[in-house]
Amino acid sequence: MVRVAVVGLGKMGLSHLAIINAHPDVQVTAICDATGYVLDVLNKYTGVPTFSDYDVMLRDAELDAVVIATPSSMHGPMVRKALEKGLHVFCEKPFSLNPQESEELAGIAAQKGLVNQVGYHYRFVGVFQEVKRLLDMNLIGDISHVLAEAYGPVVMRPKGSSWRTQRTAGGGCLYDYAAHPLNLLTWYLGMPLGVGGSVLNSVFSKETDDEVFGTLYYPGGMNAQISVNWSDESYRKMSTKFSIWGAKGRIIADRQELQVYLRDTATIPAGYQQGWNVNNTTALTEEVWFYVRGEEYSAQLDYFVKCIAERRAENVNSFASAAETDKVIAMMIADAEKGPSVKNDEALPVAAPKKGGLFSFLSN
Repeated sequence: MVRVAVVGLGKMGLSHLAIINAHPDVQVTAICDATGYVLDVLNKYTGVPTFSDYDVMLRDAELDAVVIATPSSMHGPMVRKALEKGLHVFCEKPFSLNPQESEELAGIAAQKGLVNQVGYHYRFVGVFQEVKRLLDMNLIGDISHVLAEAYGPVVMRPKGSSWRTQRTAGGGCLYDYAAHPLNLLTWYLGMPLGVGGSVLNSVFSKETDDEVFGTLYYPGGMNAQISVNWSDESYRKMSTKFSIWGAKGRIIADRQELQVYLRDTATIPAGYQQGWNVNNTTALTEEVWFYVRGEEYSAQLDYFVKCIAERRAENVNSFASAAETDKVIAMMIADAEKGPSVKNDEALPVAAPKKGGLFSFLSN
């Protein structure tokens, strides 16, 4: 049995506790939170030892691993202490608000050979996993453009701030919402060469962004645009969508459905045909032993437990992969702070005919 502690008992922490406590190969030996009445209720009905002090829990509880679901700004110090104790760590996203800290913690976990995972649960959604498989086999050929979108009704009116809507505590829409499609982009395409046109807009929040737009640039002219808004009440809940254009076809994917269009130049794999192919998430999702919110939440924790059992430190959602997402986020922040790269009062290029029928650009 893997002895696990759950730290932070908000929405995600309680979900993780319900899932991991039902896992047949796990024993929850400690829970930790700063809210006394939550600990009292859980201790009364579960009998699991409770702690209000993280350091005391690490000292006194018998543990093999921790699941950290505290506010984002607390992730780094808590992860570091757990690694120093030789514990395997599952940490909620975003991994860290400091990209240098993310890389350092990834290095510590690797050096110690500890299982390390970040809760980017979309990597465990059947549709998005199939997209990864199809891209790895180069099904639609060279990719020219990707559009990554995420919309939902999180911040819908001016109100008092919470840790989630503070840049220094939760990171706002960029860290809490846009991080999901950005994480999938780094999974699908790798790290970009750079970013541009980044915009972090406030709709209702006073202290951080509610919508995020920008472009990621890759070798060979490939690019990806991101469009994210968590102040969009036209969506009942978070909706994430990818549209991918390639030389041999196109892929459109969201949580519910996968659409693939294949040209006659594509090598058709088993289960697909030329033209349009449509598959739904039910057919692409494996069953889990316990369901809360979505199969992907159970699947990611089961994967974490199996990695511990198999002593497999590197995994699909490692600290190193999350550190890449954190770096892209930091790049977008730096880009947004610079503002427009070409301004209205600057000398602009003029298209001029060139021998051979092409165009060259001459400055005014």
